[in-house]
Amino acid sequence: MLQYHLNWKTLSAMAGVTWWNFYFRLFPGAIRSPQVILFLAHLLCHIPGRLLIVWDGLAAHRSGAVWDFIRQQRGRIWIEFLPAYAPELNPVEYLWSHWKQHELPNFCPASFGQLGQQARAALRRMRRRPSLVCAFWQQANLFPL
Repeated sequence: MLQYHLNWKTLSAMAGVTWWNFYFRLFPGAIRSPQVILFLAHLLCHIPGRLLIVWDGLAAHRSGAVWDFIRQQRGRIWIEFLPAYAPELNPVEYLWSHWKQHELPNFCPASFGQLGQQARAALRRMRRRPSLVCAFWQQANLFPL
């Protein structure tokens, strides 16, 4: 008999994809404005120059706190929104799909901490494969040929 006790904690993930790399952060719980701001700050520390951020319709992306943070960056961050109901245009959606289907299938963690460790390790493995990251753009039909 197989028994597994779940406590329904949530591990949320955010990612930003460049042409050949991606950046990610994992957060316990749901993603809200503070997590979006932390992730934007993370990107600003790791990517020089101006950033074009393409977002879906997550409510946290439209919050006043997030827009205040963006304004404080004095033009370093430019925001564009994906059309509603168009996840196929978002390369990050292909990243998550690969992560779940190829890196973490059938993984049954013993704890929330183990889930976080395994999820991070899988994302780091994926990041070392630039051809995989390029494939996310190709799947979204956004890769420049």
